[in-house]
Parts: sequence; structure tokens; C-alpha cells
Amino acid sequence: MIGHNGGPSMEAGFGFRRVAWTRARTALLPSLPLEVVRLRLKRAERLGLPYKTYATIRAVSGRDIVGFLFSDNALGMGRGTTVPQAAQARLGALEGEAARLAAVHLPKDPAEVFAQGGFDAVGRAPGLSAPWRAAREALRGLAREAEVPLDGLVVVAATALEREWSATAGFAGTIPHHVILPEAA
Repeated sequence: MIGHNGGPSMEAGFGFRRVAWTRARTALLPSLPLEVVRLRLKRAERLGLPYKTYATIRAVSGRDIVGFLFSDNALGMGRGTTVPQAAQARLGALEGEAARLAAVHLPKDPAEVFAQGGFDAVGRAPGLSAPWRAAREALRGLAREAEVPLDGLVVVAATALEREWSATAGFAGTIPHHVILPEAA
């Protein structure tokens, strides 16, 4: 219709549809008991995440965060194979709270990085030219090695390519490295 501005529908039943949609939307929003919210706040604090980030990942994945997959870039390793002191301290704080995995790019040796301690598993990061299927299998293989469920693993990324790992492998989500590793930023 010419001149129609997309305003409210004037056809019969508009009021009922608005009420029905409002009720349906309200029913979708969970109303958690206060004690559950307090427990989740404490869990987010132990993981070193802002509650909003933690709650979003939990809501999207449908489960708790059980591990973090760090890229060597997110850890601030640069060209060397040494994990910086600040990142090592943060990894130590996560011990017992969540699995700690690392994916390192060439020419870094995963065995050398694993030997430094602080990780439950270290593997090779998919390269730029890696086919999608190979990248998915490499990332999932790392999660299997650490016995971490895919939908409970969060990627800690520093580059755009690394941010795609979560969708590629079917992980719970991705967070920027500065959220959990502020010293390494």
C-alpha cells in the first residue's frame, strides 16, 4: 500500500496477538531462584569472568563452562614458546575450576609448551590454509584429549581467525583474551 508507514495492524485480533506474544516472551525468560543466581555469580567469579559473559555463554550452550581453549596469541606468547608470567598465574588460578587447553601455531612445539605446566592439553592450532574439516577435527581432537565436552569449552581468542574456532568445532562460545587475561592484553 502506498504511504503505509508500517504502524500497528488494524485488522481484527491485534490486541489478542500482542497479549499472547507478551505472555509467550515472558514465559521464555527464566526466573531463577536467588540462591541459584548467587551460586552462578560465585562460579563466574572463580572463573574470572564477568557475570554477564558467564551467564550468556551458559544460556547459549545450555551447560556450565568446564574448560578454556587458549590460543598462543591470546596467551601473549609472541614468537617464543614461553608462556608469560601473568598468563601462567592466571592459568594457575583456573586449576581445579576448569580445564586449560592451548592451541599453538607453527613453529611452536606443543610438547615444549605442555612441558611448562599449567595446561591439561596442548595441540597444534589450525593453520590459515587448513581446510574446514581438518580445523574442526584438530580442535575437537584437542578437546577429546583433555576429556572436555565440546559444548562446555570456551575459546579465548586474540585474532579474528581464532574467534571462528568455536563455531568450527561446536564449542560453547568465544571470549576475547582481555576478558580473562587482562595482564596479557
